[in-house]
Amino acid sequence: MNAKEVVLRAREKGIVIPAINVPYVPMMKAIVEAVADENSVAMIEVARVEWEKFKAESLEVIAEEYGKCGDSAHTLLHLDHIPVIDEDNERVDYTAYIKRAIAAGYQSVMVDGSRLPLDENINAAAEVAALAHDAGIPCEAELGAVMGHESGPMPPYEEIFASKKGFTSISEAERFVKESGVDWLSIAAGNIHGAVALATRHEKKPEARLDIGHIEALYEATKVPLVLHGGSGIKIEFIRDAIVAGITKINIGTEVRQAYEGALAGREGDIEFARQRVYEMVRKTISESLLVTNSKELLNV
Repeated sequence: MNAKEVVLRAREKGIVIPAINVPYVPMMKAIVEAVADENSVAMIEVARVEWEKFKAESLEVIAEEYGKCGDSAHTLLHLDHIPVIDEDNERVDYTAYIKRAIAAGYQSVMVDGSRLPLDENINAAAEVAALAHDAGIPCEAELGAVMGHESGPMPPYEEIFASKKGFTSISEAERFVKESGVDWLSIAAGNIHGAVALATRHEKKPEARLDIGHIEALYEATKVPLVLHGGSGIKIEFIRDAIVAGITKINIGTEVRQAYEGALAGREGDIEFARQRVYEMVRKTISESLLVTNSKELLNV
């Protein structure tokens, strides 16, 4: 499958592509099997924070594991969040990671310059989009502040939503897509990431809402598939309305990760039991939350 074509076709048909994160290498097999058994199409993805602060090890290790158990009829390999400035406010050699991912066989990549001023974010995204397009793969970027990955405390969720703090600007999004040439845009419209700090990573995420009108306006301004990061913990009715409004890829991380971690803790390191919990959670997410069982047939890919 071609990632760009799959996402464009999903947009045309009003179907969402789940993108499921792999912070622990043994989760991969269970995720792929769940996607295939639902006859769905999904991305398997890893972010830099998941090998820096969890146990994904490296983007190459994830690519190698995907090579062993990936299902080319149902899954695509995506490189999630490669920040220009990371959650600890450190500069990152982001182009080096992108080049490594291309060499390792990733089918799409993401650069996150959302902590930069607008002009710098556009320049970083354009640089990575050019690298990706030269390799024949699509590029995702982020505009706006999808909170949760920061090391310090996050403001109360209701304060974030009421103030629209960090929401993606519609006028900036239109300019960003035109000047950077990215294929997909990750936006902020009430969604938040799961916490990665040790003190909070096991806590339940706040139940988030989405500003559907804002998503509609962003899609109208940009005309590219929009991406929702922090898909875990959002009320189902908002998810479904967001898909109609323009969201075409939804990242799922916290619920699946916590299912794995909780199972390991409860069964004293029983990896097979933990994998089973991951498998069940992914199938439930695909069938009940996102309604993309049999999307393989609907997408005709």
